[in-house]
Amino acid sequence: MCLGIPGQIIEISDRDKKLGLVDVSGVKREVNLACIVNEDHSLDDCVGDWVLVHVGFAMSRIDEKEAALTMQVLRELGEAQEEIDAMRHSGQK
Repeated sequence: MCLGIPGQIIEISDRDKKLGLVDVSGVKREVNLACIVNEDHSLDDCVGDWVLVHVGFAMSRIDEKEAALTMQVLRELGEAQEEIDAMRHSGQK
């Protein structure tokens, strides 16, 4: 199953490519932030944002409460650990 998993952007890693480092339950992974950057929300504004990550892209911004609730539901369904393990084994940060 493909799903978006919540993570928090902790730093901008490549401004030219609009990449950021996202922490997903302790696993840090570089993701593309282009989908969440616009004239009202710059790349620098993204640090600290909670996002839904899917196939290497931050697809949308969410608030921290929504991120926690989503992770809780995913863990209950057994989906979160599978996605986190896949990220851990992908060889990325």
